[in-house]
Amino acid sequence: MSGAGFILTINIFVAGLFSVAFFLIAINNRTDRVAQWFGVGYLFGVSYFVFEFLLPLQVSPKLAGYLAFAAFFMALATVNVGLALRYKVPVPWRLLGAVLGVSFVANWFAFDLPRGSFERMMFYQAPYAVLQVIGAGIVLHSRRRQPLDIGLIVVFALSAIQFLSKPFVAQITGGPGASAQAYIGTNYALYSQTAGAVFGVGVGLLMLAILARDLVSDITAQSETDPLSGLFNRRGFEDRVEPGIIAANRGGVPASFIAIDLDHFKTINDTFGHEAGDRVIRGFAQLLKSTAPPRAITARMGGEEFALFLPGTNLSSARLFAEGARAAFANMSFEGLDESMRFTASFGVAEYENRESLSDLRRRADGALYAAKRAGRDRVHVAESHPDTPPGAGAVPEKKRSARLL
Repeated sequence: MSGAGFILTINIFVAGLFSVAFFLIAINNRTDRVAQWFGVGYLFGVSYFVFEFLLPLQVSPKLAGYLAFAAFFMALATVNVGLALRYKVPVPWRLLGAVLGVSFVANWFAFDLPRGSFERMMFYQAPYAVLQVIGAGIVLHSRRRQPLDIGLIVVFALSAIQFLSKPFVAQITGGPGASAQAYIGTNYALYSQTAGAVFGVGVGLLMLAILARDLVSDITAQSETDPLSGLFNRRGFEDRVEPGIIAANRGGVPASFIAIDLDHFKTINDTFGHEAGDRVIRGFAQLLKSTAPPRAITARMGGEEFALFLPGTNLSSARLFAEGARAAFANMSFEGLDESMRFTASFGVAEYENRESLSDLRRRADGALYAAKRAGRDRVHVAESHPDTPPGAGAVPEKKRSARLL
């Protein structure tokens, strides 16, 4: 067996292993179709290498060569579909269809050109290069720029270059052989199959790594997200607020914390059922997400308790936001409940003070919240500037400091 034949045999097994790996991932994560597309892509790759291996044995090398071309084209196109799904960008169906139509027709007629001609080889290799450029474009369009994403773009670009280089390499190395039977013993075949192995393994490993990275990211997001409201849970909230506290301390920029409690929520559950209570939770969460500033960190801390951290926001602006959210919620109606029914929430607002910890800041906001509830609920209270004040005692008194109470 020639060197090219040996590498071709290895390519068959390597493509098969990648296909099996992607299908196993798909079986264990049936909600994600990306791994399925990658698995199908490498399965087409196996078909291509098998056609290449059997090409010298075929009576009609044109048909066998055309099937080999079609199999590898479909391998690259299918991987591009999976990439678009992975990176959440529109699948370029029309572009892929156009490239498919033009290249399939062109290659059918190109096979009648002299076997070693530059034109025939360019017709054969150019569609592969275009598909690699499309793959790089998909990743670029997603605007994700983590190291693995950049690495995949680079590998796609290099792969496109090596496809376009093959007609030149063929001229330098003596061509692809006088016949399909002679191809496997040429230096060109050794180069072509080696390059295919390198880039096939490189792309496969990067895509496996990207799937693993995104799976870990999804698991982390699920562990930090409240499933009912879609907001951060306590863990996710605290992990993201701590860097904001550090930045506020170092940079001297303002930051504010808002503690929120839905009024009489137990009564909602007891009177209308937990499903109605869930609708109220989801509605209030959506209100916060749609009205909070872009940099705000919003969480459902548990039950009917919510919290917001507003980096770059002083006490006055945070208080205005809280009052706006309070008024908007008091005017909301909910599906399945009488349209005349209204629900309310109480808010406690505290602005970050120098060298204050998150727990101290939250304690002051909670103190203002408790005061708002004691004062009759459905209102906003702001906290005094005393980090050591016990919860409930640090809120601005409604009578003495009425100017600070909305």
